[in-house]
Formats: sequence, structure tokens, C-alpha cells
Amino acid sequence: MLYLEGFKLPGIIFEEDFLDRIQETCYDDFYPFQLFPPMELERVAFDTVTIFYGGNGSGKTTLINVIAEKLRALRTAPYNKSAFFDPFVEGCSLRWSWDTTWQDATVITSDDVFDYIFDLRALNEGVDNSRRALTQEYLELKTKRFRMQSLADYEELKRANSAKRHSKSEFIRQNLVKNAAERSNGESALMYFTHKIEANQIYLLDEPENSLSAEYQQELCGFLADSARFYNCQFIIATHSPFLLSMKGARIYDLDSRPAATRRWTELENVRRYYEFFKDHEEEF
Repeated sequence: MLYLEGFKLPGIIFEEDFLDRIQETCYDDFYPFQLFPPMELERVAFDTVTIFYGGNGSGKTTLINVIAEKLRALRTAPYNKSAFFDPFVEGCSLRWSWDTTWQDATVITSDDVFDYIFDLRALNEGVDNSRRALTQEYLELKTKRFRMQSLADYEELKRANSAKRHSKSEFIRQNLVKNAAERSNGESALMYFTHKIEANQIYLLDEPENSLSAEYQQELCGFLADSARFYNCQFIIATHSPFLLSMKGARIYDLDSRPAATRRWTELENVRRYYEFFKDHEEEF
């Protein structure tokens, strides 16, 4: 689904006027000003899936953050927001599709995914610690002679009787929350996206391929394509993953080229390097 049709950056005249007004300040870095004019990038035309491709420092993450700020998108992880970010965003403008409605815009970064993985690990570690404590409690209750002296002892009496009537494993299962499913980082990361993404929304994804193997990157690519097609989602993605770049119908902006331009995924430098590498080693397969 196409909700957001276009995005206009401030442009070189706006930037020059703004910088002229503050040239007496003590700042020597006006980020994100002066980043996009060398790319000759003033307008972005969106598709249902739009991808910003480029190497480190190309500006793809900054572009995601600028668009997200203009959309007032929901986000969890903080980002590098300089003193000049807000006036830069004020100089930007959006163009919407007139006949569509959407629920929310949400930013998902690799930091969000990492935090989710760490939370799962912490949950599992806490459960494991509780299991050890329950094992010790079971052994003590199993052999303890217990005499109820007041109503305050009732809960302990029930646990003691439970320990005597059940096996250790049954006692632990009854008193312990189940472990979060043990998964690899890649499995957990993919699960994060499948749980997080909902219908009728705009998602801005910053390098979602982090933590994902080639297999899971392909699965994520298929899931995002299906979410765009069947769940009316629009995706704006910053990535250099060839698997995500190959998504059918995606509009790709090459931020490494000068001027920045839309390209087919097979024309991108990073993808060509993969192709040439495997071509050189073709006989080894």
C-alpha cells in the first residue's frame, strides 16, 4: 500500500540561507545540513517498498531518521540527533496519497532488535535461576516434617503437600513460568519482526538484516514483501543486504552514486562485488 508518495529535502538554497544566518556560531559541524546537496538529492518518490542503499557514511540512516522525524514516527532506540536536526526537518515536506488511511508510522532499528534478543536472554536466565531455586525447595519440602500452627502457614503447607505428591519435574512445572523459546539470535531477530509488524502501517527499517544469516534474510525479505502485499504496509528501508535489495518491485535509491539515483539491484556496487566473487570461485561449488 502506498501511503506516503514523496518527500522533499530542504534543498541547497534553504541550506545556504540557514547557514548564512548562523555562521557566527561556534559550531563547526552542522549535521545533517551539508550532507545531501553533494548527492544532488532533493526529492524522494516512494513506492510500496523503498530502499536506501549505500555504504557506511552514505547518509541512508540519516535519511531514515529525517523522514521519521517529519512523520513523527514512533520509535524506541535513540539516535544521533544534533542541534540542527529540528530546523533541518522543518525545511522538509511530505506528499501523501489522497485516498488512503494508515494507522501509525514506526521506526525499527538494529538496536531495537538487539535489545529484544538481550531481553529474551535475561528472561531465560531468570527462569533458569528460578528452576534451580525450586529444585532446592522441592528437596527440602520433600523431606521436611511440617506442622501447621496458624493460617499463615497454609500456603507453605500446600507447597509441602504438592512436593510430596508430585515428582520433581511436575513440581517445577507447576511453579515455574515456561522458558521463552530457546532460539538463535537470527531466529529471535526474525521473530521480533513477525511480532512487531502489523497491518495498515508505515515502517522505517534501519539495516534490519543485522543478526540475520543469509537464510533468515531471505525469510525476512519474503515476510516484508507479503506484509506489503497482503497487510497494506509501506516500507522504507536502509540496507546493503543483497537479499533485501532483490525484493521484487522495490524502488532503490543508490546513495553512493553522484548524483544519487534509482537503480536496479543488480547494478549496485555491493551486489556486483558478491556476483564477481562467486563467479571467480564458481568451479569450487
